[in-house]
Amino acid sequence: MPQSRSSDSWDAALYAETARYVTDHGNVIFGWLSPQPGERILDLGCGDGVLTEKIGEAGAAVVGVDSNREMVGAARERGLDARVVRAEELEFDEEFDGVFSNAALHWVLRADEAVTGVRRALRPGGRFVAEFGGSGNVAAIVNALTQVLKRKGVAFADVSPWYFPTPEEYSALLETNGFHVTRAELVPRPTPLPGDVSDWLCNFVVSVLGHLAEEDRKVALADTRGLLKPHLRDDKGAWSVDYVRLRVEATRQD
Repeated sequence: MPQSRSSDSWDAALYAETARYVTDHGNVIFGWLSPQPGERILDLGCGDGVLTEKIGEAGAAVVGVDSNREMVGAARERGLDARVVRAEELEFDEEFDGVFSNAALHWVLRADEAVTGVRRALRPGGRFVAEFGGSGNVAAIVNALTQVLKRKGVAFADVSPWYFPTPEEYSALLETNGFHVTRAELVPRPTPLPGDVSDWLCNFVVSVLGHLAEEDRKVALADTRGLLKPHLRDDKGAWSVDYVRLRVEATRQD
């Protein structure tokens, strides 16, 4: 969940209604985490707590953190220990056996600070597993937004909320900060949407469109949808998103 420029622009109810597939696709790295009874796990970017709750159901003591107050409020309504904390500002000190993160770290532009905090939060030998947007993620959407914003004199690169590293880039970052990388892989995962791509855009690019004058935003949204139609909508009218996910597993070294 959001940890960056868009951290204050999320609607928890809209997210639950139109983007639940994001947490549904977290099962692979949940399996990598394999939480055990008695362990203490940090869910970094916990959102509304769906996967946090699943970690707790496995018997682990779990703490969820997210930068968005509305999402944290939704997680607390599940009875979870959820806290408003930015990924770049973790202050835990050797408290966790594992740190888990799903669909959050591509929102963290200060990735080095987040990795430093993750290492500090882990006990020696603790594991870090994460899945987030990797190199090439939502390329069609990035291209469309680039074109639409350029017409209004805004460079997408200057306002992008996303960090999409390669496996090599992120592995180097982890290793520089005291991790041993067990595996890092880029996984193309085109994902069908439950509705129109406009729902996706309203969930995930509000902060980008916020750099336009208010009267230009609806037009920009419609123009972006129009540019995406040939690429992300099939002949039956169903939309998808061109996700490419980076999955990583690493352990803290002493």
